[in-house]
Amino acid sequence: MGKNDHIPEVSLFRFLKHSLEILKNPLPFHHQNFEQKGDTFRLNIGPGKSVIFSRDPALAEYVLQKNQKNYSKTEIQTKDLAKYIGRGLLTAEGDHWKRQRKLIQPAFHKKQLAQLLDSVQRAIQQELRRIEPEKSIDIFPIFNDLAFQTVVKSLFKDAASKEEINRLQFITEEAQKMLVRELRQPYLGWYFKLSGKLESYLALTRESREILKKIVHDRRESGKKYDDLLDMLLDARYEDGNFMDEEQLIDEILILFTAGHETTSNALSFIAQLLAHHPEWQDKIFAEYAKLSSENDLMSLVTQTPSTQMVIEESMRLYPPAYFIDRVNIEKDEFQNMKFEKGSNLLLSIYEMHRHPDFWEDPDDFKPERFGGNSMKYSSQYFPFGAGPRKCIGNNFAMFEMILAVLEIISKYKIKPVKPQIDIKPLITLKPKNAILKFEQRS
Repeated sequence: MGKNDHIPEVSLFRFLKHSLEILKNPLPFHHQNFEQKGDTFRLNIGPGKSVIFSRDPALAEYVLQKNQKNYSKTEIQTKDLAKYIGRGLLTAEGDHWKRQRKLIQPAFHKKQLAQLLDSVQRAIQQELRRIEPEKSIDIFPIFNDLAFQTVVKSLFKDAASKEEINRLQFITEEAQKMLVRELRQPYLGWYFKLSGKLESYLALTRESREILKKIVHDRRESGKKYDDLLDMLLDARYEDGNFMDEEQLIDEILILFTAGHETTSNALSFIAQLLAHHPEWQDKIFAEYAKLSSENDLMSLVTQTPSTQMVIEESMRLYPPAYFIDRVNIEKDEFQNMKFEKGSNLLLSIYEMHRHPDFWEDPDDFKPERFGGNSMKYSSQYFPFGAGPRKCIGNNFAMFEMILAVLEIISKYKIKPVKPQIDIKPLITLKPKNAILKFEQRS
């Protein structure tokens, strides 16, 4: 495998030679390989082990949409992540995933999300009160808490206590840290098991499940309706008329915690930094907000603020939180003279696709105006929420949340840069590093 499949190769020696810098930040290493080998290459990572990297949008469309039935998620999600958060939409495969997607999809329709916007806005306003004007602050912790609180308030309204919310956030973030360690240091797997470290984190996830079961039980016992996501999930029925069982419900809630807060907090941190370096777009957003601020309808705010949406879309082009998508082909396949043996590991670099000079004019420049007008113009090369049947179910929720957060900030503050550059920390998601900003109160 790898010798006659028409895919250029990067040697195991080169991989080992650069292993330390890859551990710190793999993106420059991969970029060099793309520049030298082309838009798709095979990286040998061990005897008989390799990963196929690609920044070819046409291949991404083929894998994620046109022939998606032949591609499944890798064990990173279906096994490694699933042991912490169960088999919900993010980690499920096959018929189980299809059944869950069909059941849950209606809860994320725009009409349903409109009922959640008040809760989303209140959570945003509450967390943004922590901004201290005229001081240099790392904005990521505030956005991280904001995104988690937003998910919680949308799920539970006021059903969860502050102590329960704080504990759920702690456990969610600790489990993610442990997963990163497992993926970055697979050679320590034996130590994680024998030392009891892995079991201690799994015990934490069991604790979070018990907290959620109590919240669900209390909601059922109350008989009250709150029009939040929990009500929608509790009321959802399969085609046979049955409801979700409790364990599956908890799996889906844990997925919403994990997928629903980290990517949004990352994105908001990058958006704020880009706006700090481009104050002219702050002015455009403020002017846009001023025209609509008298509106009581929050849906008007999130659907009639094109400058804000363009800024968010351009920010996620430059810094996509889900900066790679991994897949494994179920049966052998072929695409444009490239042959993929059964079980090939494919890693689609969204970061590289979004900065590819063949598909974007001035790819490294911040130009939100490129997303004005025809919204489908870049649909074949722009994948901030994935693509195909497994496109993120919460993409509308995330966009509405980010629009409200940006409008709330810009309506009150002018954002000033503290550092000349934006630094990144690529982990499971693309995270900001030292997102230090200064906020000046608007008069």
